[in-house]
Amino acid sequence: MHPALWISKTGLDAAQTDVSVVSNNLANASTVGFKKDRAVFEDLLYQNINQPGGRSSADTERPSGLMLGSGSKVVATQKAHTQGNIQSTENSLDMSIQGRGYFEILQPDGSIAYTRNGQFSLNDQGQIVTAGAGFLLQPEITVPEDAQQISISQDGEVSASMRGQAEPQVLGQINVADFINPTGLQPTGQNLFVETASSGAPIQGVPGLQGLGTISQGTLETSNVNVTEELVNLIESQRLYEMNSKVISSVDQMLGQVIQQL
Repeated sequence: MHPALWISKTGLDAAQTDVSVVSNNLANASTVGFKKDRAVFEDLLYQNINQPGGRSSADTERPSGLMLGSGSKVVATQKAHTQGNIQSTENSLDMSIQGRGYFEILQPDGSIAYTRNGQFSLNDQGQIVTAGAGFLLQPEITVPEDAQQISISQDGEVSASMRGQAEPQVLGQINVADFINPTGLQPTGQNLFVETASSGAPIQGVPGLQGLGTISQGTLETSNVNVTEELVNLIESQRLYEMNSKVISSVDQMLGQVIQQL
């Protein structure tokens, strides 16, 4: 079989994977706290026919070699953990992190997940939970029934004005966690990430200290997906797919001519 067929086949697979990555970015363009992905391509093994620097005679060396590639593949997808735009809301439990860091979320199995999605609400016990699945924000904070207004400072202190009290009552402290390599975090859906060996252990702290971001109440961080950029990437991937398809068609015509003439 002609090697160009298999080489172009790997190009088709890689382009199709890239289209899937771009389509996921576009699908989450309105997802709060979403971080866009990019596909990482890598060339495959080479058939080394003539080694560069090899002897061409007793006194001369080859300035270049003859090495035939065998295609490409997608080896990874990288999350771009850049800051998204900030959208103002009227919800006192909406929060965004200005800078580095992630909210800590307690999952049903007892493990900790991390998110940039600051859409929170209260459950039936007055605990602050995620708006979607109702997972508890860590450290756990409970808002009393007679709380009038909830205030969250930039350093994560949560307080509330109580009925019949002049001074607000401190309810708890929100901490954030950061990672040496955020790209190594594993997305699990529901706007959550989990720690991996590649991300390193979480570095927990008070917002605004030790390089951690500050908390802004009444705002949300939108997706960092640039729709125009993703549409351009989609066009590039589509053209890459078409070019590899054209190579397969051309090789097929060449083989057809050989078969007809021999």
